[in-house]
Amino acid sequence: MHASTIRSRRIFADVACCFWKEEPSLRDALFFFRDPAIREVYVVPNFISEGYFTRTVIPRELELSGPETARASGQVWKYCEPVGSHESMTQHLLARAGEIAPGVKEDQATLLIVAHGTSLNDNSAVAAKEQVEKIQRLGRYAEVLNVYMEEPPLVSDWANLAKSKNVVVVPFFISDGLHSYEDIPALLGINAGTQGPHELHGRAIFYSTALGTDSRFADVIIEQAATFDQRKQVLQSVH
Repeated sequence: MHASTIRSRRIFADVACCFWKEEPSLRDALFFFRDPAIREVYVVPNFISEGYFTRTVIPRELELSGPETARASGQVWKYCEPVGSHESMTQHLLARAGEIAPGVKEDQATLLIVAHGTSLNDNSAVAAKEQVEKIQRLGRYAEVLNVYMEEPPLVSDWANLAKSKNVVVVPFFISDGLHSYEDIPALLGINAGTQGPHELHGRAIFYSTALGTDSRFADVIIEQAATFDQRKQVLQSVH
């Protein structure tokens, strides 16, 4: 969806996407851009955080040697930061929360940011906590909490964690897969596929689709590509 949006804007000569567990694969991407007129390729990981996949799997599969990789053809591949690390993530979270709970006063609501979480130190859990801390500092919501599927504080314990009469839930995920579409609603005790409000335990729950499904993420992908060159220019000016 995001690739299609970016392609329609005609900013780049070509736009393609590849995947880890479906076709076209990451390995396939090595053969995408055969046009000799294409001299630069920006690789933007559509991931919510830095971690094993962005630091190990993608560089390995795409044969990236560092931030910039020169191919035998002379083409240069530029490895950008994942979308989830973009400075606009906080505003995207707040925008999504406001859209799914229109008319709800923020000072009368608890905002829950949901990540996967794991005993194996999932980086998305760390990223979710960082976003919660940023939003807390803004002082807009009565409460802002990070909750997880597989480590405390648990999503399933939301009724004990949230004190407000309105609870706004935003999954900090890239896409609406099994976790955000079925697992998290089940843990909350609400019906999958519905935004709400859901009346439960004397509270009104408003549930969002995964954050990364927002059409505005196409802008984030474009900006991460632009940021790569901006940072390089800054580093060159310093040295």
